[in-house]
Amino acid sequence: MKKIPKEERKWYVLYSRPNAEKKLAERLSEQGIEAYCPTRTEVRKWSDRKKKVQVPVLPSMVLVNIKFSQKNHVFDNPSAVRFLYWSKEPAVVTEEEVQALKESLSSSKTLKAETEKIIPGQKIDLSELGFEGQKGKVKYISGNQCWVILESIGYVVKVTLGD
Repeated sequence: MKKIPKEERKWYVLYSRPNAEKKLAERLSEQGIEAYCPTRTEVRKWSDRKKKVQVPVLPSMVLVNIKFSQKNHVFDNPSAVRFLYWSKEPAVVTEEEVQALKESLSSSKTLKAETEKIIPGQKIDLSELGFEGQKGKVKYISGNQCWVILESIGYVVKVTLGD
């Protein structure tokens, strides 16, 4: 008799309604579902004022850490639209990619002079850039900006590292 492997939790990409990413992640967390909406701070300018706002890095997307058999629970929220599929399979983001994304968005480290030697397409250890133990693939580097590839879903996230 074959043993059925235990289903494990994975990070899946959930599409949300436009401009509802942060609220969806908040509501999913209230339901007990681990959700992550990566954001960055951006200064928005109006005619009478400027304000810092948190803007989602992945527009209309939220990462959820669930067992796929429990996927229908996310649709209890009307802001959830559907899951992202890649090659007819649900897109899965690895734990390492999620951690690298979290660390890169919260980092205040600067690029070092050694990064001039990095070329697009090269696989690197991101600890060179201050992200300990993380590996990734360089898409492009220019000045203080780094493009981090989320290979499993085919996305590239642009991260600006501060001084």
